[in-house]
Amino acid sequence: MTERVARVLHNIRDIDESAWNRCANPAALPYNPFLDHRFLLALEESDSVCAETGWQPFHLVVSSAEGEPPTGVLPMYLKSHSRGEYVFDGGWAEAFRRAGGRYYPKLQASIPFTPATGRRLLTADPDDEATANALLGAAVQVADKVGVSSIHFTFMPKPEWDRAAELGMLQRMDTQFHWENHGFASFDEFLAVLSSKKRKNIRRERRGARANGIDIEWLTGSITEAQWDAFYSFYVDTGHRKWGTPYLTREFFSHVGEAMGEQVLLIMCRRKGRYIAGAINFIGDDTLFGRNWGCVEDHPFLHFEACYYQAIDFAIEHGLKRVEAGAQGGHKLARGYLPKPTYSAHWIRHGGLREAVANYLDDERKYVERDIAWIEEEHTPFRQDIDLTSYRTDAASAT
Repeated sequence: MTERVARVLHNIRDIDESAWNRCANPAALPYNPFLDHRFLLALEESDSVCAETGWQPFHLVVSSAEGEPPTGVLPMYLKSHSRGEYVFDGGWAEAFRRAGGRYYPKLQASIPFTPATGRRLLTADPDDEATANALLGAAVQVADKVGVSSIHFTFMPKPEWDRAAELGMLQRMDTQFHWENHGFASFDEFLAVLSSKKRKNIRRERRGARANGIDIEWLTGSITEAQWDAFYSFYVDTGHRKWGTPYLTREFFSHVGEAMGEQVLLIMCRRKGRYIAGAINFIGDDTLFGRNWGCVEDHPFLHFEACYYQAIDFAIEHGLKRVEAGAQGGHKLARGYLPKPTYSAHWIRHGGLREAVANYLDDERKYVERDIAWIEEEHTPFRQDIDLTSYRTDAASAT
C-alpha cells in the first residue's frame, strides 16, 4: 500500500481554493455547494465557525508525498459541545459524564449546521479507495494525538458509511424526508400523482398561504444587503425560539452571498411592500437543499408554501432531481416528501461507552428501517395505481 502524508489545517484559508475543490467537487460527480471551499470559508471568515463557538477547524489534507497536491481532504472540527449537528449524541455524553468520563472535546467530520448528506471522504478521484482509507485512518490518528473521546462522521453517503464500518466504526441511521422529481413538467402534474385527499389539501394550503395579500419571489445571484438584513431578522427570530442562540452570524450571509450567490436561492415573502418571511436554499447540480426559514408575521400555511411547495416549483422549473428539505419533518410526508435513510459513523475510544452505544445503535437501526418500510407501505401520499419508478416513461407513452 502506498504511504500517504496527512496534515491538519486550522483555517480553510491554509489550502488553495482550487486544490480543495478539486477533491470536494470533482467533475465526475454532481456539484455540492456545502463542500465548496467558498462555503466553508464563509463559515470561518464570519466567525460562525471558530474555537469560540465550539467549532475549531481541524481539516485533514492527504497527499501522496510531502509537497504534492492533495489527493483527499476531510472537513473536520474539534467540538466542545454537540449543538448544530442534527445527529444527536447528547444522551451518550450525559451517560459518560455520569460514569465519570469526559466526552468533550470530540471531533466532528461534517459541514457545520448543515443536515444534508454529502461526501465526507473527499477524494479527487472518486474511486480512490486508498486515499479514502487514509483519510479515515488519519482522523483516528489525530483523535489519538489530541486525546478526544470520539469522532463522528455525520450525513455520509452509504458507500462511505460501509467503508467506515469495515474499519471498525459504529453505524447509525436516521430519517429525513426528500421530494423526488420524476420528470414532472409542472406542479399540477406532480399533484396528479398524489392521492385525492393530499392533492386537495395542498391546493387549499397554497391558496391559504397567499390569502392575506402575500407575494412570493425568488432571489438568486445578486442579493442585496437589505434583502439579507430582512432574511437575517427572520433567521434570528426562529433561532432564538429553537436553539436559544442562532448559529450563523449576519456576516455569514453577506460572505456566502458575495462568494457564491448563484448557488443561493432566497424565497422571500412580501406583504404590503415589506418582507415578512423567507427561506434560504442552496442549489446543487441535481438537488435543491432547503436550509433555514423564519418569519416576523405568522400566516397560515406560509411555512409550507415557502419551504416545500416553492422549492418543488423551483426544482421542476430547473430540472433538479430532488429537494432535500433538511432535518425533521413527518409533516412533510403529506406534502409529497418521502422518508430516506441518513447515515453516520462513530469512533469511540472508551470500550465501555463504545459497547453501550453499539448495542443502542443496533436497536435504533432496526427501528429506523421498520419505520421507513411502514411509511412506504402504509402511508404513502401517492396514488396506488401509479408506479413512480417508471412514471415519466408511462406519462410519455400515454400522450
